Formats: sequence, structure tokens, C-alpha cells
Amino acid sequence: MGNLRKTGRLLLMLARRRLFNIWLNGLVASELVPEHARWLFLRATGLRVERCLIDSGGYVGSRRIVIGRGSSINCGVFLDGSAPVVIGKKVALGMNVLVITGTHEEGGPENRAGGELVVEPVTIEDGAWIGAGSVILPGVTIGRGAIVGAGSVVMKDVAPDTVVLGNPARVVRRLEAEKAPASPEASAE
Repeated sequence: MGNLRKTGRLLLMLARRRLFNIWLNGLVASELVPEHARWLFLRATGLRVERCLIDSGGYVGSRRIVIGRGSSINCGVFLDGSAPVVIGKKVALGMNVLVITGTHEEGGPENRAGGELVVEPVTIEDGAWIGAGSVILPGVTIGRGAIVGAGSVVMKDVAPDTVVLGNPARVVRRLEAEKAPASPEASAE
């Protein structure tokens, strides 16, 4: 009887997860929902999302995603949800950006990806700009006002007001204060 109950709970959990995915990444991420209203559907689903612009065709992996006011999430953005993803205010994510929070320990020679799941959060601070096709790996923090060039693979933290580019992403320059994005406190909202 105990095994039957465990199996029933497992099936119910899998069904809920599947329905959540169909709702979120099937309907809410579709062209049926206008990009200016998508944040409302995400908020109604239990995500901490403020008023922002989210294009269709993206993927949201769990309710552990936080998106700040005024951010812009372009089409095809993948937000893994194995660990929290915190996107600050006025952040811009270009097309097909991947934000990955999970990886695996290295397994044996018969299955290298078969090791234990390892998850680490990703934080993208206010005013940052992530170029199209970039990959942000687990445990990374992108600093306030930083720019990640298109196609970059970010494996370690990026300092505020810094431009990084490449695979692996490397610092190419520091932004001057007057060119850096204005702080949220400076703008009247």
C-alpha cells in the first residue's frame, strides 16, 4: 500500500509539473499573449515579475525566476529554473540568451554527464545588457550596468560598468560613469 501511495504522489507531481510547463511555456510564451501583457500572466502564475516587456518564444524553467520593472526579455530567451534567476530593473536580454543554473558533476567514463546535479543561482543586476546568443553559466553575477557582448559565454562574475566579450568572456573595457546607465534612484518612476 505504501508503494502505491508513493507512486500516486509521484505521478501527481509529474502531472502538475507537465501542466505548469504547458501553461507557461506553451500558452503564456506563445504569440497569443501580447508581449506587453505577458508579465501579468507570469505574475498570476506565481513568479515575481514586475511590469516589463517579454517577447514570445522564451522558456521559463520554474517559479524561481524574478524579473524587475522595465526589463526587456527578447524572443527565444531560456531561463533555467533549477536555481533562482534574479533579473534586475531595466535589464535587456537579447535574442536567444541562455541563462543556465544547473549542471552535473562529472560522471564515470560510461556516462560523463551522469554525476550529481549541481545548481547555483544567477543574478543580473539593474541596467545590465546581455547581447544576443550569450550564455550565462551557473553561479554568475552580472554587475549593475555591465554589457555582455553578443555570443559571449560568461563563466565568472562580471564587475559593474564593464564590457565583456568572447568565449570565455573577457573584459574589453570599463565604462565611464557618464556613459553608464543611470541609477534607478535618479529616475522618477
